[in-house]
Amino acid sequence: MKIILGSKSPRRKELLAGLGIDFSIVDIDADESYPTTLQGGEIPIYISRAKADAYKSHLKADELLITADTIVWLDGRVLGKPEDEAEAKAMVRLLSGHTHQVFTGVTLTLANGTQTSFVDTTDVSFRELTEEEIDFYVMNFRPLDKAGAYGIQEWIGYAACTNLHGSYFNVMGLPTEKLYEALKPHIG
Repeated sequence: MKIILGSKSPRRKELLAGLGIDFSIVDIDADESYPTTLQGGEIPIYISRAKADAYKSHLKADELLITADTIVWLDGRVLGKPEDEAEAKAMVRLLSGHTHQVFTGVTLTLANGTQTSFVDTTDVSFRELTEEEIDFYVMNFRPLDKAGAYGIQEWIGYAACTNLHGSYFNVMGLPTEKLYEALKPHIG
């Protein structure tokens, strides 16, 4: 089975490569909007399926497509990718001193239309950050392409994460442990 990663994320590419699996990459442009009735982990599952549906007609019989989406969830609301530095700072300010959830939804799609989806959840706690630390992080690491305006593998993870319950790699954007188990029947 040929594995295809449908993602523009350099982190997902790095994480899948870490599993020692041969794969190719395709960029998928899909509508990432979702019904407002969805909550928490339902959202990234919905979006990962939408990404898969946007590409599945291109799949060949010997190919398996992996699509994923990650959200940061705090107090019943999604913190997506910030539009600008001001919004990034506001998001990090909200996360400061609190515990939030990171949900990643993953969908595996075969050419025959068979889909398997799952979600992984990680609880992440940050200590209280000063305004200077928030400014430093956003200005130096420019987390505008990251859900919740942060990357756990960056300064903020080293300096502010006080507790993490669940998969570290899930917070980076791909729950490698669960993905590997799901892929085992297809990779031999």
